[in-house]
Amino acid sequence: MGVPAFFRWLSRKYASIVVHCLEEKVILSDASAPGEGEHKIMDYIRRQRAQPHHDPNTHHCLCGADADLIMLGLATHEPNFTIIREEFKPNQPRPCNLCGQVGHELKECQGLPREKKGEHDEFADTPPGCEQEFIFIRLNVLREYLERELAMPNLSFPYDFERTIDDWVFMCFFVGNDFLPHLPSLEIREGAIDKLVNIYKDVVHKTGGYLTDSGFVNLERVQMIMLAVGVLEDNIFKKRKENDENFKRRQKEKNKRMKNEQRPSFSLTGQYAPQALGQKDVSSNTVVNPRQTAYEMRMQSSNPNNTQAPAGTKRKAEDSDEESEPEDNIRLWEEGWKQRYYKNKFDVDATDDDFRRKVVQSYVEGLCWVLRYYYQGCASWKWFFPFHYAPFASDFENISELFKEFEKNTKPFKPLEQLMGVFPAASGNFLPISWRRLMSDPDSSIIDFYPDDFAIDINGKKFAWQGVALLPFVDERRLRAALEEVYPDLTPDEIRRNSLGGDHLFVGRHHPLNDFIHELYKTHTREPTGIPPELCHGIQGLLETDDGAVLPNVTVESPVPTLRSLTQNYTISIKFKDPQFEDGYIFKAVMLQGAKKPPITLKPGDWERTNNNGRPWRPQVGFNRDRKQVHLDQSAFRTLGHVMPQNRGPPRGGQYSNAPPPNIYSRGNTYRMPNHQPLPNLMHNPRAPNSWQSRPPLFNQPPPQR
Repeated sequence: MGVPAFFRWLSRKYASIVVHCLEEKVILSDASAPGEGEHKIMDYIRRQRAQPHHDPNTHHCLCGADADLIMLGLATHEPNFTIIREEFKPNQPRPCNLCGQVGHELKECQGLPREKKGEHDEFADTPPGCEQEFIFIRLNVLREYLERELAMPNLSFPYDFERTIDDWVFMCFFVGNDFLPHLPSLEIREGAIDKLVNIYKDVVHKTGGYLTDSGFVNLERVQMIMLAVGVLEDNIFKKRKENDENFKRRQKEKNKRMKNEQRPSFSLTGQYAPQALGQKDVSSNTVVNPRQTAYEMRMQSSNPNNTQAPAGTKRKAEDSDEESEPEDNIRLWEEGWKQRYYKNKFDVDATDDDFRRKVVQSYVEGLCWVLRYYYQGCASWKWFFPFHYAPFASDFENISELFKEFEKNTKPFKPLEQLMGVFPAASGNFLPISWRRLMSDPDSSIIDFYPDDFAIDINGKKFAWQGVALLPFVDERRLRAALEEVYPDLTPDEIRRNSLGGDHLFVGRHHPLNDFIHELYKTHTREPTGIPPELCHGIQGLLETDDGAVLPNVTVESPVPTLRSLTQNYTISIKFKDPQFEDGYIFKAVMLQGAKKPPITLKPGDWERTNNNGRPWRPQVGFNRDRKQVHLDQSAFRTLGHVMPQNRGPPRGGQYSNAPPPNIYSRGNTYRMPNHQPLPNLMHNPRAPNSWQSRPPLFNQPPPQR
């Protein structure tokens, strides 16, 4: 059978099903085409955007959970871009990655088909709630937030929001990505991106321009950002230590509270205390005042601050407050942190300026390479960052001359060579027999590339998966030299498997391009032919007939006996190649002319809800922005309830418009409640003004009768 035959059958089956259901087109790019999947898609979008017949209002949708998809989507400057990612639900049963059945893992899978339970499989034991749900990230909404966040008035140069997005994407590289470690002073969970934005908005007035331009970096301006971060490094490390200590203290107090809740509500003392068998009663343990003793025991159970353990009990080892943590030899919060960092991480003295300069140079090259990769494509297939750790921001001095240009005309690894560079020795069964010996033979010239064990540097983190795997770097020259000796051992099938391939286009029978492709096969055209843009929604590229193409009404035999062959095929496939450009062509990072932005999503108050220092958002009343709200307690509401009409229902919180105005008891200003009659005078008071000098009678006495 072989892996290539199975994959060819599988790819053609699913591509045919998708095309038949959607009546659309599918471009398939497998592992024989070098590059990461998401970057292949980005390269396709860039090249299509540069075509004259491209629709600037095309909608793009990318599926994946990687965070860099957001950055890649923003880098396209397309107004309609959506990212779909699977919603993670903890504690949910995961199906097998091979057969899709629940109840076993991949290593235990036997490849058996699932038994049908019921005529329509209605009794299938599918766990409830296991249906996959998705999260939609609309980048146009993120662009609206960034437009407000990155607003910078009174610049000395013209403001361009699209350029600020490129700078924001570039600064996100400082907190780490797939190719570079993050700077020691920048952690996402500590608000590193917010710090960078604030520094950027402050420094950009001094730089005189933007940091990037269509994937190319202005290192002089980047140096100003880096040195501004370097000024804050010492305070960042001290603040990080302070926050860590506060967190540990809170956790310790929380653990104590939880332990106290698990203890008995009170300890038995006095004559109620447990005694050993055979021990005589001690008169001192006799309770003199039982009522007082019972009261003290109740008070002991109700006192939350009573954390003292009963006398005579031993402290268990697991009750220790000190958690076992790896020793931190760097101590970034203490003086001399830079010297200790380079000594422990790189095994060099901090006084070795040449080595520090080399690390900074490699990191600067990495920043330029990653940004070029995001905006223009792979600049060099040979570049890699040759260190496990990043330098400090304060080390980025005079970096404008550290980078010139990348090596031209580099070639990627072939598929099997790529597997030799990334696989451990335990995965050697996926490689040819003579190749896998290079990974396990003690006499192999590259055996040091495949260690059986390696160290993991926790690097200030809590879990091992967050640490740095100290694996050796693969030397490309040594790897190619070792593979030259085993290349003659490849079989014809392995040679075909190890060759670089391209993309394939699948179209349905009702697609306008179907007849055009049929004509290419009928005429046996061998030369690459351009796609008529009017037949494929403006998509352009080159088509070339394929000897192993999937043609309509041709059965695709299954290489696996338990899987059915593809008998109903309504699609046709052909080789596809993206539009080609001259060397040195620059794809402009701009929004295309004619692009229509989606309707604004943010409403008044949406921005303030997330930028109110963690407080709940409320509308501004009056001119005082920080006016304190009036809060009434229950007694105030009860008082208002007595004076407000009963037919109006219960009083509403914070509304006291029916409360009497001030000075209602002054003469001549009788307050009258709504729908209420004035209060009658219950008693007549004959006291005249200034009658306090002579005490009046309490009430009028009737005249004496004669």
